[in-house]
Amino acid sequence: MLEDAESPAIRGLSFCEPVETLNAFFDRHYMPHCEATTRGHRHSRLTYEKHLRESLGPMRWSEMSPLVLNAWVRAQVAQRLKNTTINKHIFLVNRLLRCARDWGAIPEGMRPPPLLRKLPTGDYRQRFLSQDEIRRLLIECDRINHPYLGSFIRFLLLTGARKGEARTARWRDISFEAGTWRVPVSKNGRSRRIMLSEAALDLLVMLREGTDRAGLGTGPGDYLFPNPRTGTCYNGFHLAYFRARDAAGLPDVRIHDLRHTFASLLINNGVSLYEVQELLGHSSVSMTQRYAHLLPNKLRSRTEIVGRIVEGGAGV
Repeated sequence: MLEDAESPAIRGLSFCEPVETLNAFFDRHYMPHCEATTRGHRHSRLTYEKHLRESLGPMRWSEMSPLVLNAWVRAQVAQRLKNTTINKHIFLVNRLLRCARDWGAIPEGMRPPPLLRKLPTGDYRQRFLSQDEIRRLLIECDRINHPYLGSFIRFLLLTGARKGEARTARWRDISFEAGTWRVPVSKNGRSRRIMLSEAALDLLVMLREGTDRAGLGTGPGDYLFPNPRTGTCYNGFHLAYFRARDAAGLPDVRIHDLRHTFASLLINNGVSLYEVQELLGHSSVSMTQRYAHLLPNKLRSRTEIVGRIVEGGAGV
């Protein structure tokens, strides 16, 4: 049974009434919903304020024609933004337009603005580190004047975790007995379990001992990689990492490429795509399929199984 509009359960809620502009929809409806339901709301706000607030934001729905929207895309191309970056902005615009339509924010009888097509980006960029490149990178990370950079980069290489997962990990999430690390909320919004190798567990033991010596907390609620100045987790390791990777002669290697390297090392040593999917925490095997090209020799050897059976049968 539907609750009455005056019932305590829904009294005081702000319902989505029609609005005239994208800015009005974003401020009154979309952003409050985003803040309440998603973890990436800060990024959405920053993107909107920088790329939409002054351009598309003040326009009425009827003014957002295909000509205007495509001109907005071309303006970003003229600014020499990467297609992948522009596509992130297009994604946000399309999401706002869909939500405005589905939530009834566009006045009745008015035709909703059209959705934008994403720009071509070519093949998905993948960069895998060789054993020598890993060695060079770790040497330079240890040389950088940063209390946790070397340990942080090793932890990513040993677990295949996302940098945000490692950056916000707490000691209560680690089980030395089970050899597991529980990520409370992963990228897809669910918790996931990461299996820890002996090397990863040894690293954590040394990490905890070093943190104790530094006089920082290692209690259940404390972070694995605490910022000594704030006592909380780091906002990022990028500046120190950029200095280390440049010193190692690896200017094109992003922190996320360590996750790709973890996957490539597994696959090149005979681990199946299904197992890699589980270890990386991919929600679908299609995300793991990008690594399938690492298996050509193994896949060809598998065809020999059928060849031996067929030839063996023909010879009987």
